[in-house]
Amino acid sequence: MLNTETLLAAAREQTGLADFGDPFFRTGLDALVDALNREGKLSEAGEGRVAGSVIATLAQRLRVEDYLKANPALLEAPVEKPTFLFGLPRTGTTLAINLLSADPTRRVFMRWEAFNTVPPAAPGELHTDPRCIAEQAKLDGSKQYLPHIAAMHWENADSSTECQFAMSPSFCSQVYESQYDVPSYSDWFHNADYVPAFRYHKRLMQLLQGNNGGHWTFKNPWHPLYLDALTTVYPDAQLIMTHRDPADVVASACSLIFAVRKMFSDDVDPHACGRAQLRTFDLMIARVKAFEEKHGRDAIHHIEYKALVSDPVGEMKKAYARFDKPFTEQTRAAMQAVIDENPQGKHGKHEYRLEDYGLTRDQVYDHFADYIDRYSIITKR
Repeated sequence: MLNTETLLAAAREQTGLADFGDPFFRTGLDALVDALNREGKLSEAGEGRVAGSVIATLAQRLRVEDYLKANPALLEAPVEKPTFLFGLPRTGTTLAINLLSADPTRRVFMRWEAFNTVPPAAPGELHTDPRCIAEQAKLDGSKQYLPHIAAMHWENADSSTECQFAMSPSFCSQVYESQYDVPSYSDWFHNADYVPAFRYHKRLMQLLQGNNGGHWTFKNPWHPLYLDALTTVYPDAQLIMTHRDPADVVASACSLIFAVRKMFSDDVDPHACGRAQLRTFDLMIARVKAFEEKHGRDAIHHIEYKALVSDPVGEMKKAYARFDKPFTEQTRAAMQAVIDENPQGKHGKHEYRLEDYGLTRDQVYDHFADYIDRYSIITKR
């Protein structure tokens, strides 16, 4: 059994620190630990992995708060017009963020930084920091033992990672309901106040940009859940949403989540994965619609997957025009290089079937009929 106080004590002992900052994180942590103990069906090895991950996340939070306490001026610097890229998962957000991150004027939240933030990299050393090199070696090793995960989703150490990992230290992050079957945590999470998590998110970026700045550009498929909170903390945010045939989206997402959950539990119900994804996707779509009804349909720039795959640079150029950002020849060439160096399937082929998760293509199309119509999504129907 996991115990919240034991996890907190382990993080304090590991770091020699005691100040976790805003106590909001305890609400989510308590909800998560309770759900894992009652519903998670964790294997013995899985419970050990979860405990290690939670302790590492808490230790990360302690170090961040300690660093900001010693360097308070960092919190005075603005985060101006950040770009947030999102969409239902598996809709091309990884391709889009890899293209955007090729622009040398942009700054992305790198995978290695997400898990080893403090101290921030020295100026100009984001790609050469020893922690980046160590993380890459770890990733390369995991690819040998978990090739199916790499085929589904691959990040290098210095790739842009999902900025839900800037929310996970607040224990208010979709990552937890993806990794574990925890319905009661999901219920709490879907109705939580997300503003404190985004305040922490911003503090983290203010810390990181001190030595290595740029136009912050984030990716997190799950941001449709929290657009009101996101724009409360980042009122000048530039919002981009990707869309894809929902039958492909659901099948691909279920395949990834099923594979990840099996790392923590020997009792994973694939049909439950399917039901959970439909529930979360419904909520995401409803909240995007509500946000657009409040702020206007042009509050978000939309990109269709087929268009993105057919003309990736052209779609990026349209996004730049939408936000009045210069699209230079240097940017175009850098984006084209990303495309040339990363053909589809580079890390293996991801295969999936809706039927494995208790669903059919026609069921999914009927379920998401309004969504398909609203955004003119190209389907295989």
